[in-house]
Amino acid sequence: MALDELHAVETSGLGQSTRRAHVIGAGPVGLMVAALLQPIEGLSVVLYEKRAGYTRLRMVHLEPYLAADSVESYRAGHIDQDDLQAIFDHDGLEEIIGFRQTIEPDLKALLDEWTLGFCPLNEIEDSLSLLIESRAGSRVQRITGVMSLEDVQALVDPGDIVIDCTGRNSLLRDALVPRDDEFEGGENTVNLQVESALVVTFLYDKNYSCNELCKYYKNSENPNYKFIPSVSRTFYDDDLTCVTGIIRITADEAETMPTQFHGEWLRENFPEIASSMDNFIARMESETHGQIVGDLDIISIPLNLYHARNATSRLLRERGESGHPFSTAPVFLVGDSAIGSPYFQSISLGFECAMYLAELFSRPELGIDEILDLYERYVYQQWMYVYIRSKLIKHHKDIFEVLDDKLGMLELIRLY
Repeated sequence: MALDELHAVETSGLGQSTRRAHVIGAGPVGLMVAALLQPIEGLSVVLYEKRAGYTRLRMVHLEPYLAADSVESYRAGHIDQDDLQAIFDHDGLEEIIGFRQTIEPDLKALLDEWTLGFCPLNEIEDSLSLLIESRAGSRVQRITGVMSLEDVQALVDPGDIVIDCTGRNSLLRDALVPRDDEFEGGENTVNLQVESALVVTFLYDKNYSCNELCKYYKNSENPNYKFIPSVSRTFYDDDLTCVTGIIRITADEAETMPTQFHGEWLRENFPEIASSMDNFIARMESETHGQIVGDLDIISIPLNLYHARNATSRLLRERGESGHPFSTAPVFLVGDSAIGSPYFQSISLGFECAMYLAELFSRPELGIDEILDLYERYVYQQWMYVYIRSKLIKHHKDIFEVLDDKLGMLELIRLY
């Protein structure tokens, strides 16, 4: 269905008690939101997608705690359990796990499969799309077309729900604050740049893992640049390992690089950076007698840590912004629209937020104001956890890069 056909959609058969949920963005998080909301009585879903198909082939790793069936297994899936426990109390975690046990079996089976290892992104998107289409009595309408802020504001009626899953360049994030001079919060996005980096991804034809000692010795001949891989599990379809590594670069170096390129371009233009990567890979191949499958995929990105001051339109609603469509049609930011995390898969965080939001809408005793308050609190808790974890990883990386410089390492350590 095309975007300009939306107003011709017949909705009168849905019943007066049915509310429309407009899900903007049909990437993995938007599709997950639609699949979670689809079975909930009293909700109909309109899913807006700008692409006709799913073509992104990069591999992603979903955290195993997404499929956890107990608080203990959920906590075990986090490397920093003390921080998790400090932010989310046991009762809150039990509530999260309780809802996951009610997720429809078809969706739960997909989560169980994806969390076994690395998975192509387009396979996740295709599987969710097929699941949505195959369910009997589907209450999901799919609209193809590029949406603007003005389009969304014109589409919603009072009482509708809007869920923004449009990613880091969120369509609605900065539209959730009043535009008067008295508002002291400024824009709705808080952005902290952690560092500039190259993210190098490749497939390796052997089962391979690498702990911190391995990362240290394989970087012993790299004086200025360190290739730091994050290898935790193998691609579930074969004996392949998907390796994703980070090389920190300067902001000036990043400015002269394209956004995406392959290994040969890096070797020709930045041989010293490329040698750190090649030295590491050569040692991998020497030890395990394997080789790279295909080419190296490299992207140059600023690793940003950001969040929305307001993850919903609660502020507009509280102020009673006269005539503003989002004061009567509540908006929720999910995934990268709300929080950006630099060092680990943001899709997992997006799925977490999607499951919590669906849990709130599955509870008929909650009014919309309670849902807005609870979701705001939850997203802020997730932001605090992401912030603490990201700063910890950054600090550990900084120490790792100066391990052979005792004075430099001591400058980074506070013993008391």
